[in-house]
Amino acid sequence: MKTLLSAVLLSALLPLTCVAAPPSGWTDNYAQAVEKAKGNGKYLLLDFTGSDWCGFCKLLDKEVFTTPQFKDWAKKNVELVEVDFPHSTPLSAEVKAQNKTLAGKYPVHGFPTIVIIEPDGKVRAQKVGYHPGSGAASYLQALEDEMKKSGPMPTATGDSGSTAPADPNAPKEPSIFKTARPGFPN
Repeated sequence: MKTLLSAVLLSALLPLTCVAAPPSGWTDNYAQAVEKAKGNGKYLLLDFTGSDWCGFCKLLDKEVFTTPQFKDWAKKNVELVEVDFPHSTPLSAEVKAQNKTLAGKYPVHGFPTIVIIEPDGKVRAQKVGYHPGSGAASYLQALEDEMKKSGPMPTATGDSGSTAPADPNAPKEPSIFKTARPGFPN
């Protein structure tokens, strides 16, 4: 009887201690991602999302982030950090505080907001929203175009590669980022 009672109590308490976990390949630990990016010569891609309520965030995840094309690109270029502001999915106190700080540092004016930064925090690209149906290839091209505007990518050895200036005739706002879903972090 004691064993049965213990099992019932444990199963009742288990949901209270569960917290959201980022998708496979992503982290919610910004500090660890920064260190990893420094060592690998990569950028960080911060995905400011409302994972359990934001329709455009869910579409971006389904149509882009879960594709093999995006995963291959990300593996070569960025450390993926989920900065989540869910309505009903619990987060640890540490992750909540970290996400609030990041939203203050990289202002979020809607969801999803994607911010690509260098390990030192310098913003390379920041885009709000997602145009449904644009797909991984178009989305990745737009991210690449935005990153190129800020200069060459850092490398693990610290060599920044080419110093060619960004193309001044490049489009300022790729069309796939024009649709924004209003929403702000709590």
